[in-house]
Amino acid sequence: MLSTLPITPDAKSLSNAAWVDLVDPSSTEIAAFEKAFGLHVPSKDELSEIETTSRLRVEHGALYMTAPLIIASGDEPWIPAPTGFVLSKTFLLTVRFTESTIFDAVTKELSAERFEPALAYVCILEELVDHMADLLEATSRDLDEASHVIFRHDNVRRLSRETALLRQLLLRTGRTSERMARINYTLVCLDRMAKFTIERGREWVAQNHVSRLQSISADIASLLQYTEGVVNRIQLLQDAATGIINVAQNEVMKILTIASVAGIPPVLIAGIYGMNFKNMPELNWVWGYPYALALIVVTTLIPLIWFKWKDWI
Repeated sequence: MLSTLPITPDAKSLSNAAWVDLVDPSSTEIAAFEKAFGLHVPSKDELSEIETTSRLRVEHGALYMTAPLIIASGDEPWIPAPTGFVLSKTFLLTVRFTESTIFDAVTKELSAERFEPALAYVCILEELVDHMADLLEATSRDLDEASHVIFRHDNVRRLSRETALLRQLLLRTGRTSERMARINYTLVCLDRMAKFTIERGREWVAQNHVSRLQSISADIASLLQYTEGVVNRIQLLQDAATGIINVAQNEVMKILTIASVAGIPPVLIAGIYGMNFKNMPELNWVWGYPYALALIVVTTLIPLIWFKWKDWI
């Protein structure tokens, strides 16, 4: 029988439950559970602890396990939600502080049949692993779009727009990198939970559930490898976007440098002939002005020709 809170503080009604799901429980609901089963209900602060000994432990024959589950969909923030599991021979307790379609799906799946606590626990882990896989697939599609923008073949965008777009992509891939770190940590915690259950519950967890837990662990291992590849791809895209921005900026600096070098001789010539000294021989030439203009043009073209010969422009 499945018991889903809110519940009435009736210890007798709880004693027959195979799975009790506490969602942001009140002190009354916590007291009802502890009275019915004689076990401690972990608080939100306890579920947020990161030490392995705090996340995985055995108390009074029950397995206490916690994991920072990622409950997200679409563009919603991927914020880890601390979630606790207490598994014993006779019941499963889940403690969470946010709504989750994953738990709702498992509840719907098991509501029409009688089940063992270990079965509910295994189904929850399978749904969570499937959810992590969906998030990874969505992230991969997002990176495909970013890759198409960065490595496109056309170069028709203006430099300012190009730089702004690549900066947005850097921020986008940076957020994706943070999400990958959270997914990776969640997968590691779920893998530890599966292995911990196999090791500490081998005397009372059915063999078919153990086989499913082993399959979960194998799936997590493959997802961790996939996550590593996604992280490497994110790093590649970030490096590529940064490199393209740097190349574009270097092109601008190269143009400015060439213009400044080519402009030095004409400015020098104009400065010399603009002094108008009395004894300047060219001052009274009939062709003095055309001569100065021709000299300015020639001294401008010589550096440009030299840059072109060096294939710098």
